[in-house]
Amino acid sequence: MDESFRKQYERMANTPIHKLILTLAIPTIISMLVANVYNMADTYFVSELGTSASGATGIVFGLMSIIQAFGFMFGHGAGSHISRLLGSREVETAKIYSSTGFYYSLLCGCAVAAAGLLFQTPLMKVLGSTDSILPYANAYSFFILLAAPAMTASCVMNNILRYEGKATYAMVGLTSGGLLNIFGDWLLVRKMQMGIAGAGISTAVSQYIGLILLMLPFLSGRVESSLSIRYFSRKARTISSIVLVGMPSMMRQGLNSVSVMVLNLCASPFGDAAIAALSITSRIVNFMFCISVGIGQGFQPVSAFNYGARKFERVKSACVFTCTSCILLMSAAAVFGVMFARPLIALFREDPEVIQIGATALRLQSISMVLMPISLCGNMLFQSVGRAAEGTFLASIRSGVVFIPVLLVFSHFGGILGIQLAQPAADLMASAITVPFLLHFFRELEKMQKSAAGASV
Repeated sequence: MDESFRKQYERMANTPIHKLILTLAIPTIISMLVANVYNMADTYFVSELGTSASGATGIVFGLMSIIQAFGFMFGHGAGSHISRLLGSREVETAKIYSSTGFYYSLLCGCAVAAAGLLFQTPLMKVLGSTDSILPYANAYSFFILLAAPAMTASCVMNNILRYEGKATYAMVGLTSGGLLNIFGDWLLVRKMQMGIAGAGISTAVSQYIGLILLMLPFLSGRVESSLSIRYFSRKARTISSIVLVGMPSMMRQGLNSVSVMVLNLCASPFGDAAIAALSITSRIVNFMFCISVGIGQGFQPVSAFNYGARKFERVKSACVFTCTSCILLMSAAAVFGVMFARPLIALFREDPEVIQIGATALRLQSISMVLMPISLCGNMLFQSVGRAAEGTFLASIRSGVVFIPVLLVFSHFGGILGIQLAQPAADLMASAITVPFLLHFFRELEKMQKSAAGASV
């Protein structure tokens, strides 16, 4: 065992849980805040072009979720294996998973880009575009599709770095690309008057620059993982294990894309203002919730590594700490969202109809946001320890298994209010479903901890 790996092992296995999670979470939180800011920057600058252009960002958000679904699937699938393998001191095997996940994500990104460009207009319509939004959606999505390989590969490297406990490197790559995108939006959309295409170009360029920056720690040997082609595996067992463990992320992101599509289709009878308002609301909620997601992503390598190291009590303690701290943070965010709903929506679009629809939706989602960390911690825990079935199910309920049926029923009987209520109702139901899974797994961890303690005597 070399000295750098020994130090990293001691850090991940013995540092107090709260200190370790927060240390790993802070760079991730910064990364996610910047990533959400630059997503919101697209919405902000594009909103100056009109309500239909604002609606287009919501349509293309569904496309970005599809692209990210593949990236997160390979990233979390490879990263979970890598962290558990490092916990078991199997460094060479970990390199196989990192290289394999990276190159398969590149291939998937290229495939999505090719298919999307070939069927661009039908795809935008399927994602919920109206005739008035379509020209903007096509112009914006063209450049997003060109950036698909960079987006998928960046997701993989970002997650591998996090699962190794090297989140600072991921932060540098992601924040640099994010800040560049904000500057690009200002330059291309506002100053050079390039319209929504300028926002698309800015996003694509920033994605490729971010990709290069994320590659540097791997190429310079600062991490245990590797992107070397010599570690790439064509074995069905390797790729299937990555896909299986990464499936919760695929379901979470993929169903998020489907839910955005269904949401846009349900909102379309109420006009472009409804689509724009719900898109803006989604961006604001994602921004407020990204702190909890960042803490959760700091929790994942801790749970995976210690599960591999057979320190099961630390896994349970990490989950309890993460869930509790996230609930407290989201309670504060909920108060802020309820109190300042109208000015927050107006920040992106000063359209009275957009503000009215968006403010109500934001207040309702802010209230339900308090319990969202329960669902988040549940699916993250099961994915990080390699329990793919439970992780996949729990990841699918908020944006798919529960949300889509609730949305269809609520919109049919409640109109626009039903649409606004659908996500909060789904969040509450998803949290209630997750609790029994967590309690049962905690009991399993206690039994495994006793067995591990007995075996070491």
